[in-house]
Amino acid sequence: MTFEPLVSGDAGTGPHVWDVAALVHAVADTLAARFGAVAVRGELSGYGRAASGHSYFTLKDARGTAALRCAMFRRAASLLDFAPGDGDLVELRGRLAVYEPRGELQFVVESMRRAGAGALYERFLRLKAQLEAEGLFDADCKRPISACPRAIGIVTSMAAAVLRDVASALARRAPHVRLIVYPSPVQGGEAPAALAAAIALAGSRAE
Repeated sequence: MTFEPLVSGDAGTGPHVWDVAALVHAVADTLAARFGAVAVRGELSGYGRAASGHSYFTLKDARGTAALRCAMFRRAASLLDFAPGDGDLVELRGRLAVYEPRGELQFVVESMRRAGAGALYERFLRLKAQLEAEGLFDADCKRPISACPRAIGIVTSMAAAVLRDVASALARRAPHVRLIVYPSPVQGGEAPAALAAAIALAGSRAE
């Protein structure tokens, strides 16, 4: 199958202008031609199985600098000989594809095998143990959460996807609850101090 640009410009008139669907199809075809069966190793994150039997998750590299969305359909998931979990280091075999409704790159997993404990998960466990030793998880330090809040504050970046997710969930399930955003960068060297300052601001305003 071939795809034609929506508008074909003459020489010297600039690049072709593609229809969105045609461009996404062309990218998907290029991926399929360039990458056949692919094996990739990384750490599982956000692993879950839908009611349909399909599994969806993200595969991250050991440094946490890259991520790949993955889909494992019911038949492949039914052949697993272990229960995958977040932090597992795994080796996946499958193919790269484009999820066309959103134009997103994804890896369609045909098989998965365990490859050991992930470095990211090990760092998480070490940090958790350190914070527990400092008493930050002590029950005495926790405050009860209001059963019927009138407002919810969220400290995050204004560009963060989580902000859209929270706003969408509140609009559906509790439209009477006011959402107050305290902006802060969430990545980079300045993030820790900025997050702490935003949390302190939220506490001082007591909204």
